Amino acid sequence: MSSVIIFHAGVFEQTRCRISCVCLEKSSRWVGAGDITQKGYEKKRGKLLAPYIPQIQGVDPSLQIDNRIQASSQAVLPGSKHNKSRAANTRDERFRSDLHTEAVQAALAKYKERKMPMPSKRRSVLVQSSVEACTPPDTSSASEDEGSLRRQGRLATSTPYQGHSHPAVEHWFNRVIQGSSTSSSASSTSSHPGGRIVTNTSAHAALNANAAATALADLMAHTQLDNHSAPPDVTGLSERSSVHAERSQVASVRGVSRNYNHQTSVMETADGVPVNSRVSNKIQQLLNTLKRPKRPPLREFFVDDFEELLDVQQPDPNQPKPEGQQMSPLEGESLGVVTNWPPSLPAALQRWGTTQPKSPCLTALDNAGKPVYTLTYGKLWTRSQKLAYTLLNKLSSRNEPLLMPGDRVALVFPNNDPVMFMVAFYGCLLAELVPVPIEVPLTRKDAGSQQIGFLLGSCGVTLALTTDACQKGLPKAQTGEVATFKGWPRLLWFVTDGKHVVKPPKDWHPPVREASNDIAYIEYKTSKEGSTMGITVSHSAMLAHCHSLTQACGYTEAETITNVLDFKREAGLWHGVLTSVMNRMHVISIPYSLMKVNPLSWIQKVHTYKARVAVVKSRDMHWSLLAQRDQRDISLGSLRMLVVADGANPWSISSCDAFLNVFQARGLRPEVICPCASSSEAMTVAIRRPPEMGVPPPGKAVLSMGGLSHGVIRVDTEEKLSVLTVQDVGQAMPGAMVCVVRVEGTPYLCQTDEVGEICVSSGSTGVAYYGLPGMTKNVFETVPVTSSGIPISDRPFTRTSLLGFVGPDSLVFIVGKMDGLMVVSGRRHNADDVVATALAVEPMKFVYRGRIAVFSVSVLHDERIVVVAEQRPDASEEDSFQWMSRVLQAIDSIHQVGVYCLALVPANTLPKAPLGGIHISETKQRFLEGALHPCNVLMCPHTCVTNLPKPRQKQPEVGPASMIVGNLVAGKRIAQACGRDVGQLEDNDQARKFLYIQDVLQWRAQATPDHPLFLVLNAKGTVASTASCLQLHKRAERVAAALMGRLNTGDHVALVYPPGIDLIATFYGCLYAGCVPVTVRPPHPQNLATTLPTVKMIVEVSKSVCILTTQAIMKLLKSKEAAAAVDVKSWPMVLDTDDLPRKKSPQMYKPPTPEMLAYLDFSVSTTGILAGVKMSHAATSALCRSIKLQCELYPSRQIAICLDPYCGLGFALWCLCSVYAGHQSILVPPLELESNASLWLAAVSQYKVRVTFCSYSVMEMCTKGLGSQTEALRLRNVNLSCVRTCMVVAEERPRIALTQSFSKIFKDLGLSPRAVSTTFGCRVNVAICLQGTAGPDPTTVYVDMRALRHDRVRLVERGSPHSLPLMESGKILPGVKVIIANTETKGPLGDSHLGEVWVSSPHNATGYYTVYGEEALHADHFNTKLSFGDTQTVWARTGYLGFLRRTELTDASGERHDALYVVGSLDETLELRGMRYHPIDIETSVIRSHKSIAECAVFTWTNLLVVVVELEGSEQEALDLVALVTNVVLEEHYLIVGVVVVVDPGVIPINSRGEKQRMHLRDGFLADQLDPIYVAYNM
Repeated sequence: MSSVIIFHAGVFEQTRCRISCVCLEKSSRWVGAGDITQKGYEKKRGKLLAPYIPQIQGVDPSLQIDNRIQASSQAVLPGSKHNKSRAANTRDERFRSDLHTEAVQAALAKYKERKMPMPSKRRSVLVQSSVEACTPPDTSSASEDEGSLRRQGRLATSTPYQGHSHPAVEHWFNRVIQGSSTSSSASSTSSHPGGRIVTNTSAHAALNANAAATALADLMAHTQLDNHSAPPDVTGLSERSSVHAERSQVASVRGVSRNYNHQTSVMETADGVPVNSRVSNKIQQLLNTLKRPKRPPLREFFVDDFEELLDVQQPDPNQPKPEGQQMSPLEGESLGVVTNWPPSLPAALQRWGTTQPKSPCLTALDNAGKPVYTLTYGKLWTRSQKLAYTLLNKLSSRNEPLLMPGDRVALVFPNNDPVMFMVAFYGCLLAELVPVPIEVPLTRKDAGSQQIGFLLGSCGVTLALTTDACQKGLPKAQTGEVATFKGWPRLLWFVTDGKHVVKPPKDWHPPVREASNDIAYIEYKTSKEGSTMGITVSHSAMLAHCHSLTQACGYTEAETITNVLDFKREAGLWHGVLTSVMNRMHVISIPYSLMKVNPLSWIQKVHTYKARVAVVKSRDMHWSLLAQRDQRDISLGSLRMLVVADGANPWSISSCDAFLNVFQARGLRPEVICPCASSSEAMTVAIRRPPEMGVPPPGKAVLSMGGLSHGVIRVDTEEKLSVLTVQDVGQAMPGAMVCVVRVEGTPYLCQTDEVGEICVSSGSTGVAYYGLPGMTKNVFETVPVTSSGIPISDRPFTRTSLLGFVGPDSLVFIVGKMDGLMVVSGRRHNADDVVATALAVEPMKFVYRGRIAVFSVSVLHDERIVVVAEQRPDASEEDSFQWMSRVLQAIDSIHQVGVYCLALVPANTLPKAPLGGIHISETKQRFLEGALHPCNVLMCPHTCVTNLPKPRQKQPEVGPASMIVGNLVAGKRIAQACGRDVGQLEDNDQARKFLYIQDVLQWRAQATPDHPLFLVLNAKGTVASTASCLQLHKRAERVAAALMGRLNTGDHVALVYPPGIDLIATFYGCLYAGCVPVTVRPPHPQNLATTLPTVKMIVEVSKSVCILTTQAIMKLLKSKEAAAAVDVKSWPMVLDTDDLPRKKSPQMYKPPTPEMLAYLDFSVSTTGILAGVKMSHAATSALCRSIKLQCELYPSRQIAICLDPYCGLGFALWCLCSVYAGHQSILVPPLELESNASLWLAAVSQYKVRVTFCSYSVMEMCTKGLGSQTEALRLRNVNLSCVRTCMVVAEERPRIALTQSFSKIFKDLGLSPRAVSTTFGCRVNVAICLQGTAGPDPTTVYVDMRALRHDRVRLVERGSPHSLPLMESGKILPGVKVIIANTETKGPLGDSHLGEVWVSSPHNATGYYTVYGEEALHADHFNTKLSFGDTQTVWARTGYLGFLRRTELTDASGERHDALYVVGSLDETLELRGMRYHPIDIETSVIRSHKSIAECAVFTWTNLLVVVVELEGSEQEALDLVALVTNVVLEEHYLIVGVVVVVDPGVIPINSRGEKQRMHLRDGFLADQLDPIYVAYNM
């Protein structure tokens, strides 16, 4: 054991001076009579520190030192004056040890430069939830223990000498000032040290962007960015113009207002996004903080396997390893034999009750400290007998006795009624019932109360004993009975007060037997995870434990003992209820409520009753220190033993030292302080013996925390910042054998300098966990083995869950508990130590009453540390943030571990343990469920998460040819597929003989004039308007006549109409007149500011010379409100078509060739780009024919369409297909669904429609709006069994979850589960896939999401981890050919690869319609050729990634069916860490992470992943989401979220197709237009 220095009490005095220079103790010392003088102290300190204080240039070093000293000696003033002014609420001082505080401050000195971006918060979120005005001290605590001061380490006494610390304690400054090697983040400094700057010029912006870019280059050293071809810029500004305004111009349907004509007033980032300086500065700060993320050095190669391997942290070869011998088990002294020892506890009670009935047993005090009642042994004996008799004989159900011997009974007694508890406990023992003492449940939802209920249920408890007063205070149900608590079994409540118990008959005597191995009582214990176990203690173990405690503590008959602990469990029960009766001792029980009012009460009682023994916790010593003002007359001289029950808490040492320093003058002898270690399972493990037993002097060890984190004991070396000073807890118990075993795996004995779990073998430990045989075997029947695997004893050992080692003189040392153990990247940290560090950070009073919880959560295969603290009610945002950043740095410096999440909650909101401490497991549960409601949160995933897979490196040298060869060799077919051949299809298609769609209309007007083509429904479901072939033709003629005089052929005309027949008629009118129609969605009257600029832009970009519209919209375009949004004077000619004269146009315009332009189709892509495509007459006819064939459309058919008619397939179905194929279209404008959600489905049912089309937004409105109303719809006779196919028109990956829930909800109305399918189109070809009426059902496959990130497709089973369901996008249309091509090499790909979908078909659009004829830029979107293989065919690039799969199904032609799966838009993909991510996948995970997340959108900015979530719920939940979002994205996608933005519902802009406009959102975020509830910048 040479590596541990133990200081004996005697030696300690002599070596104090020497050691103080090197040893950083956790205890504070004071300037006392025999100490160094103040002046001498300062001189010496100055000398010691001189070499380590950085010299400020031009300042005399001695002055600097003097300054330091002045500051630290302020507190050393005349005592009396100081004491009077001491603030009342210094309770949270108790955690302080000045040394640790100085260590923490020194650690923080290193970080002065680091600037972190502060989270931004909406004002309403700043309002704190109310805090009860006066919180009793019981809420002060760091842990589950009773209000515990678990962390005495931080003790700052309130004595006059508070400012003093050990001389020369700052010896470790050298390490601080040189900067520490362990913390790489220490070196990152901010590029704007001056805090937030606000810039508003473009020049500044550029600088900012460059800084961001360099930061990025740094951050993303391993990432290769891959820039895909830029989407078309159709905004009329050339690429070289001063503002690259391609994205900033489009107004979204529900988005952010756009400033249309901005030239250079807007500041921008490198990629041309307008930016508000505030957001960008914060992100800039964040990038600066992240410049050198803590990453272990990455290995050279990446195993390019399908599994992305998480980086396993390699153990550091230089980490300390144990070097000592194998420890030998430690034997306690043998149990002495006492001749007249009672054979059992009830026998002892019987003896004293009959022979010494007047002898006092227990004195109870009230809240004023007055003795209310003294229970004598005679009374205890008779009252226990009465209760035993009543329980066994007077309680019955159905004439059967309710209780049989051996039954378990709950004891529910408040902490201020020890008398009733003692009577009940012994009453149960006499009745041979098993008492299960539990806490009094205060509310129906107490923290941890559900688990207590589970314990009672599993123990089969049916009866609860309680007092009258307690029963009255319990929550009641309506019936007046005690309410059933959540998770509890049904209980009968029995009040044990005198009037309810009966005197037993003369001939009844309780059976007093010898102690057996039957269960005597069950003590509850809450595990780290929050589950509650019952530990069974047998009669013989209970007796043996009393016996060994009596021997170890030297208890004698009739001694007086003061007990401050909870008498229901652990040391309070063992000393104050059991062992006391064994020895006929007199217990003075100090209730917790009295301690809160008068922390000195226990000391006063020791003095009054001349108590020989006191049983306390360090908290009680601490509180009395704070309260001892003018108690001159107190003497603690009578104490021969002060048992410190939580002596195993490493921080109890400073309480003991401080207490001794103050009370030594009041007769307290140093040697009577006896720390002990115990656990619920093993009961008392070790205790320091009282001085009269002639034991070796106590020891103290100063250990390096670094060593402890590797599980080895190293006396502190030069790392003076991080040490732990521990005291011994004495020797093993009499008759016990103690050993230390490895924490994980086989219980091998530890080496002498290794920390392990202490195990005990003796007859006085618990026996089992009730009803849990598996866990019992692990804990109560451990067999420790030597390194060669030989058991060290034939007796089983009990694990104590205490971590420690055995020092010289067989003294036991404890350094922590298994419950607080957090293993991060292979190193162990103790939650209590981290709490201590956090509480030492200035300002110390920041944490409300020291209430702080530290625990670890498992994220991405490692433990991550979470710190949750209550902040003072008056703390400002700045204070909070500053304190948080300091805590992070202090923990990083002292423990060399990163904190994953630091959350602050309002004062008094953390769940409380029964005696006022923090209920850790409940806090953790709330954190993981997102129910903690923090008011401030700081996540640091960049610092902590070091085990991400290595970023993927692309192999550039693989060309298209080798790809093909590779695929052929691997037996993979080249991914290509096609629809049916249009030429081969013979059908009676009359329209085929016409080259132009307008000719078809004229032909139908002659051939079938009265055939109904269109029928428009209004919100009430009634027919608003109809049109037959002739009516439509006539209306179109009128429009043509109006245009022909005014416009030239080939002019572009904007049609701005609401969905209806006017739109269709004017479309054909334009074709009749030889004009080119452009359909435009009208502006929204309530939202002109965002919708009108889009109208204006389409009109300008399409070069429309005229606008056709209705009178109402015409007024709107020129209104005052419109003038605020756009320049109304610059509109082209506007004609309203409401009352056109009935005149025929002179003659129809005949286009010279079908290649002529028919119409322009404008739409805003999801990336916010306005793209107009040119559709020729040939393409228009081919499109109609293809859809007609796929859907089998004939004049006799009816189809229902609930789509917007302005672009894409929606426009084609609404305006073109009916005219071409002659079927009747029932048109349902989607806007009408907002007032009547069932409109579309009711119409489908009413007209018995077989084929219907809708959009995702319509489907969503139906599922959300009608989900609960299917019964009502059925009563209205809505029946959907007629539907053969219901197609969702989309330009995205099919939304499986939505289509499935739609099918499920409306299955009850007869909707076939096979009916719902999707279509796929894009800008280059509006209809590529469409399910149609024939052909196999759409198939769904599950692919591995991790492989997909590498552009590979790997099929997996449903439900396997990382699986992603993808649905086929519909059947490929007739005449359409599809191939999958590599986005970079443009070579064809095999089946198992993800690539870009290329399409060739007669109805491809002919090109983008741009302004300055920049077609060359995007020519390859429309005519591109493969670089290898079939290099002749001309393809159009869709800009979507997908893959093809040959299925087992056969299609109409008998061939095997090829299914096309669309994965997502290439423009939207995020390139992160060398892999390709689809925003929707991340968003799906995020939405699943918390019930209050309504919608989510992600985008990247300067390579940071930004996640925007819409919060549906109260704003106080906003901060709960930050951690959950970060966790889920890490777990499922291996990505670190950079910024989390919480916004109101409806902020994420969505276009008419129901697709998210992520780029608009990004622009809005950067321009600071989102009014977010909270923005968190993850470190």
